Amino acid sequence: MSDINRIQERINFCIKGELWEQLPKFFEDLHPADIAEIINHAPASSHTKLFELIDGEIKPDVLAELDDQVEADILEELTDEEISDIVEEMAPDDAADVLGELEDQQREGILELMEQEESEEVRELLQYDEDTAGGIMTPDFVAVPASMTAAEATDYIGSLDIDEPVYYAYVVDDGGRLTGWIQLWELLKHGNRSRTLEELAEKETISVHTDADQEEVARLASKYDLSALPVLDWKNKLVGRITMDDIMDVIEDEASEDIFKLAGSSESELEYNSPLHATRSRLPWLLITLATGFVSVLLLNSYHAYLSFSHAVILGAFVPVILAMGGNTGIQSSTLVIRGIALGTGHTKNIPKILLHEISAGAIMGAICGVVFGLYAHFVIGREPTAFSSSYLAVTVGAALFSAMAFAAVFGAVVPVILNRMKIDPAVASGPFVTSSNDILALLIYYGVTFMMIGIGS
Repeated sequence: MSDINRIQERINFCIKGELWEQLPKFFEDLHPADIAEIINHAPASSHTKLFELIDGEIKPDVLAELDDQVEADILEELTDEEISDIVEEMAPDDAADVLGELEDQQREGILELMEQEESEEVRELLQYDEDTAGGIMTPDFVAVPASMTAAEATDYIGSLDIDEPVYYAYVVDDGGRLTGWIQLWELLKHGNRSRTLEELAEKETISVHTDADQEEVARLASKYDLSALPVLDWKNKLVGRITMDDIMDVIEDEASEDIFKLAGSSESELEYNSPLHATRSRLPWLLITLATGFVSVLLLNSYHAYLSFSHAVILGAFVPVILAMGGNTGIQSSTLVIRGIALGTGHTKNIPKILLHEISAGAIMGAICGVVFGLYAHFVIGREPTAFSSSYLAVTVGAALFSAMAFAAVFGAVVPVILNRMKIDPAVASGPFVTSSNDILALLIYYGVTFMMIGIGS
């Protein structure tokens, strides 16, 4: 067991026993992220008490790492003066995240208590939506004029007071517009000392504007292996940069959001223990699923009206398999397309190609599964006395499964593309939506193929 795990066990023991006076010495040996994790998993009643026991110098770092709900619980117990003292020591983007969760009146009061320079930086960030490049950027960056020499730029950068690590210097013109970038180690090379940044800078710069969605930020950073991404306003003036820690947070948040949407839930369930909150998150999709279940029941009753009892019994026995295989095929297809959309691999630009790919994949999988299922129906179910011959039964259920899976593959691929073009998050197309829709469509296909193959119906 690692030292950190031992310390965490001792802290948890002290929390359970309310041995508060013993906790500060343990906190001294932990990273702020580890302390935040301990507070996140502690009982809600002890959140504020634990935060009070932390050394004041690391409170800003711990607060920045806390879950949203835990952070809100702690801030609710602090005075505006205490919050002001803490957020003043935080990176501007983290401070904006904290204050952005407060009521307007309280936020304005705290900003008034802060030093003017820090307050102005945070106000600037608060004007942007939290899920945009402007909302996650930091105004701490290094910008140097293109006319400077490497030696002058090195001296200038060394004089700056910057809170976050810097690996690039951004090169700007007289109007503050981004013209290029240069790695700091290039400035330190002896042969470059007398050369201007206009000569040395890389001109091809990957950047985003302040209103770019954070998902686009994460995609660009991942695609081009960037440790920081410059942010421009609509005059192409450099106003901030997005650092790797924020990019990683965005990637994690977007992935978590998509996973929860696939399940018909929301990430807020991680922060609330209330069964009522879980119900509010999950119930809407379950009600939609229930509604499609009503439709399925109506379809079954309608079809059974045209079937004898013996026909209905034997055909009904295969319905669960048809529905399950169609639903799973649709989920696989939609998940692939949603991931492609998230990665920007062009899935929205060539719908015919998508259809051809999914029809082919669905047809191959449907053919294999249809043959296996048909053989099962022939040799296992067909041995028993039924209303159909074993050969008819095998061909019917095999063809129905093939058709249902082929259609489900196409349906699962096309729906996310359509939603994405309608500016609706395609992640909602998977999970309950695709599964429920495929249940109805699979029933229609199954009984349609059944009537066609064995000549039943009016």
